[in-house]
Amino acid sequence: MNSKTLAAALSALLAGLSCQAAQSTLSQQNEQMLQQIQQQRGVTPAQTERLRTIFARSGFMGQGNPAISVHPETEDGCRKKLEQQHVSYENPQFEKICGAKYMAPLYDPKKTASAQAKACIDQFEYPDIPCAYPVVWVKAREAAQVCEAEGKRICDAHEWEGACAGELEEPDYRFDLAQGMTPNAAVERMRAAHNRAFEPTKTWSYGPEYQRGICATGSFKSAGCPGGGWNLCGSNTYPAGDFPACHSPLDVYDLNGNAAEHMNLPLNPEQMASRGSKELGVTEMKGSWFIFDTYRAHPDWCRWRAPFWHGSQVMDPHSHANYHLGFRCCATLATNAQDSLPAVLSRSPHVAGHAHP
Repeated sequence: MNSKTLAAALSALLAGLSCQAAQSTLSQQNEQMLQQIQQQRGVTPAQTERLRTIFARSGFMGQGNPAISVHPETEDGCRKKLEQQHVSYENPQFEKICGAKYMAPLYDPKKTASAQAKACIDQFEYPDIPCAYPVVWVKAREAAQVCEAEGKRICDAHEWEGACAGELEEPDYRFDLAQGMTPNAAVERMRAAHNRAFEPTKTWSYGPEYQRGICATGSFKSAGCPGGGWNLCGSNTYPAGDFPACHSPLDVYDLNGNAAEHMNLPLNPEQMASRGSKELGVTEMKGSWFIFDTYRAHPDWCRWRAPFWHGSQVMDPHSHANYHLGFRCCATLATNAQDSLPAVLSRSPHVAGHAHP
């Protein structure tokens, strides 16, 4: 074996060992996160076990490759900062409406009250815990499965948009434009009509104009990171809620910045998650990610819909995953009396001390 061949073999061996070490550390990191979910959000042991299976099956899902990710703020640093600023994300009123911690009612304040909401959305990117790093490297299918494992569901695109804009509007999907079309052509036709309608009144979660420094958009890409790659691109995200001013009028956080988010885009009425579909539609990427103050790769206003990037059916086993792409969940509420807790989620104890940032 010549020196070049030997060097190549050693390099491959070291890369393999490094990958195995990262995978081992990722498993440990995921286990800590699952325990945190159970302790802080009241997810049941049975639900936690279902989540554990989904994460283990993936091999990549988690809070980024721990071997190369460099976070600009620690989780402890986030907690200390919020404490110093007297910011609390506890909200007993929301818990009563949604039946779970860290969820916000989805509704239109111009037409109804929060207690009449028919659905809720996670206030933070999954794992939906303040000061926890968002889960990335997750396929759309896995995102839907994680939400279902907790008694929730993946959100429809219009629900995320309503959470961001502060007004949940009626679904505006132009299903007529999708008839007889391939998914790519259907998405392009539907998004063009949608974006034309909403661009004149575009807003961001925090206001009518793009602002630097208000959301988790000031981080950096790993040196040598191309468009992706587990061993090349660190998930250099911030802890969830690290920017208290980055919230929508409905008190949903990190919709702009930190991680982009998988959502469901239905191409016909039978694919709407908000109406109970298990078939689901195609993938839609929402929001922006952690370097947007220096690299605005695409628009990220609230109701903007993306091209069919890395597009697939949501439930395709090979749907896209990347280092800056995460998700959050929604939940359809029971239609019984508004004062009763919805049956779709596990109950968790109320806590006092909510204060708006």
